[in-house]
Amino acid sequence: MAVTNRLLLVLSVALLVGTSCGNNKSSTTSGTESTTSEPTASNNPKGIGKHTNVELTHPLDEKMVGEGKGIYDMKCASCHKLTGEKLVGPGWHGVTDRRTPEWIMNFTTNVDEMIEKDTAAQRLLEECLVRMPNQNLSDGDARSVLEFMRKNDGKN
Repeated sequence: MAVTNRLLLVLSVALLVGTSCGNNKSSTTSGTESTTSEPTASNNPKGIGKHTNVELTHPLDEKMVGEGKGIYDMKCASCHKLTGEKLVGPGWHGVTDRRTPEWIMNFTTNVDEMIEKDTAAQRLLEECLVRMPNQNLSDGDARSVLEFMRKNDGKN
């Protein structure tokens, strides 16, 4: 229990720092200042990042599902429930119906740029009021988490 409380405290401090720092969207270019609320915001359903074509397995890759569950338990469960209920971040139920595999992969591996530039990620930040920390997931880890999300959503 003490470890969980300590982890929540560390995450809370990190999230507070992450949301309080860098919110000034002013930028200086060629000696002129301009303030915009969404510089280069994107509505791309695939998000912002290198993942432009994620090939899904049919049936689910159970090895990846197991690896994804382990990552979820270690890095995600303190903020996300597997139901639709919001904890700190949104619940995961139905996420693979709401978002493309590419968007999920880009968000989990490129969270800072996604929050800066992707309108869907920005809406999540406004809804949750907490910036998702970068979990430093490798592409393979993120793909396993995606496979676990698919299993959670009843895909086979």
